[in-house]
Amino acid sequence: MPDPTVLWTPPPDVRERTRIGAYLSWLQAGRGLAFGDYDALLRWSTEELEAFWTSVWEHFDVRSSSDPGPALADASMPGARWFPDARLNWAEHCLRLAQRGADDIMIVARSQTRERVTLTADELRDAVARARAGLIRLGVGKGDRVAAYLPNVPEAAVALLATASIGAIWSSCAPEFGTRSVIDRFSQIEPKVLITIDGYRYGDREVDRTHEVAAIRAALPSLSATVVLPYLRTIAARIPDALTWADLVAEPAELLFAQVAFDHPLFVLYSSGTTGLPKPIVHGHGGILLEHLKIHALHHDLGPADRFFWFSTTGWMMWNYLVSGLAVGSTIILYDGSPAHPDLGVLWRLADEERVTYFGTSAPYLMACRKAGLRPGEAADLSRIRGIGSTGAPLPVEGFRYVYNAISPTAHLQSVSGGTDVCTAFVGASPLVPVWEGELSCRHLGCAVEAFSASGESLVGEQGELVITAPMPSMPVAFWNDPDGERYRAAYFEDFPGVWRHGDWITFTDRGSCVITGRSDATLNRGGVRIGTAEFYSVVESIPEVADSLVVHLDHEQDRLLLFVAVVPDATLDEALRARIVGELRTALSPRHVPDEIVEVAVIPRTLSGKKLEVPVKRILTGTPPEVAASRGSLSDPDSLDAFESLAADRADTTRG
Repeated sequence: MPDPTVLWTPPPDVRERTRIGAYLSWLQAGRGLAFGDYDALLRWSTEELEAFWTSVWEHFDVRSSSDPGPALADASMPGARWFPDARLNWAEHCLRLAQRGADDIMIVARSQTRERVTLTADELRDAVARARAGLIRLGVGKGDRVAAYLPNVPEAAVALLATASIGAIWSSCAPEFGTRSVIDRFSQIEPKVLITIDGYRYGDREVDRTHEVAAIRAALPSLSATVVLPYLRTIAARIPDALTWADLVAEPAELLFAQVAFDHPLFVLYSSGTTGLPKPIVHGHGGILLEHLKIHALHHDLGPADRFFWFSTTGWMMWNYLVSGLAVGSTIILYDGSPAHPDLGVLWRLADEERVTYFGTSAPYLMACRKAGLRPGEAADLSRIRGIGSTGAPLPVEGFRYVYNAISPTAHLQSVSGGTDVCTAFVGASPLVPVWEGELSCRHLGCAVEAFSASGESLVGEQGELVITAPMPSMPVAFWNDPDGERYRAAYFEDFPGVWRHGDWITFTDRGSCVITGRSDATLNRGGVRIGTAEFYSVVESIPEVADSLVVHLDHEQDRLLLFVAVVPDATLDEALRARIVGELRTALSPRHVPDEIVEVAVIPRTLSGKKLEVPVKRILTGTPPEVAASRGSLSDPDSLDAFESLAADRADTTRG
């Protein structure tokens, strides 16, 4: 097959104008290492792990209060040990801001609940110092957990930085999460302090959260204090026996940073919670610092001149990822509210008004803008945007074309994939590599990603399991309350011993680019023709009347393919539309992938971060109780599973009849 269309090409002077170019010059001048192209640099970074990560440490002037020791003392997986003697602090590096002035604005926050907020470098450091002192007054010490039920506001970033500065451990949930989802997460880590809001606005709707907060507090006997940020209302919130945020930050203090081990827990993230109790994934100070310095500077090309935005809530790893933008000196842009109020153009107008240089979002949002016919590049001044990031789901070919046709003809589109498990992306893009239509451009530096066959052979040009064959610093330190590592090993290392299996289907080209075609546990496999769900959705959702879709394969004895569609307003799933869907799938994929049934539903179930619930829906349809298959509180629409629950009940009745 011919190579796909090239949509973006590195400029001729890319090495002179980018941070990865400066890094290459530094390697040559200081180490005598010269790399003619990105592939050569990538090979070195994955084959010489110690040399590469030591270079990242030194190039970005990572500081340790003791000699850090060897970069990689033990390369086994699981159990790799990085910089075993280092003593450092992630928050200290985020607040160094060496190339920023005291009055430079470091955080800009926009909200549908309150007015715009900004913090300068000095104001940010002062706020963190005050919050740190307040947490210490509440008895928080090294290793204690601070839980946050907060939106994407400056106070959340300040509290994270303050918690990390003590050596305490942070964990957050977005206030959109329902009570059960929050309790399922926080009860596992037994927090000492809860920081929360009273409520928020989402679009034009007020959402009071005081009852949810009361239920969460009642379910967490480990709490010794609650801090409330009056967010929905400016008066003190109706939360008894709680301090206010103003109380917490009332006293000025010196900004200090506990020096902790490289693998000392920094924060706990959670799996999406769509298959039972969420996995509490522990990330460490050093691993997150090194990985985020690398990806933000060398891949996203972020630095002190940039304004970095990624649409996220505090319940998605992309929020932690965004806050780490401070470590490379970038101003971070926060947004709390609906991305579709008053219309889908709100985030693009924000990018214009706040002079965003890197705009990060999800593939579903970009496709929603395309479906709505938006042309953001004409409605707003997006000329400052140099990079556009897309994650959360595979971005189809049509999405790539849309970005360059309707948003920016010059921005570097970075479709990336990684996960909460590593709090980063391990495949995506580089300023040194072209963007091919429909493809992720490359493996990221230091990421030994391969496509494996069932027998563990590396594949090129064929779909295989996405695996990582060498350790990365930001792999989890552990799962919380998993002392022997059994849950951790079972999650990633059972299929290929010593190799991380991520759970996605991936295909690498001979150019080093790749395509991810969905979760490997949601694959469609009929008659020996195996297709990832992303390919299926690309076909179905290209039909104008289809707003969203979800497909599941009931294999084993049933061997039935079920397609669920949500249609756009004023459309109906009539026989003509069914026939068009069938025809498109038959032509674009194969006759074997024509669904046995096409069922209309009001809404497709997605997590709050936009992921479709393919596996939970399949489990519901095969008899698993919905409350076991998925946590409704982690869904963007908690009622979106009702239709599938009813369908499962109807099928069970029919079978019994």
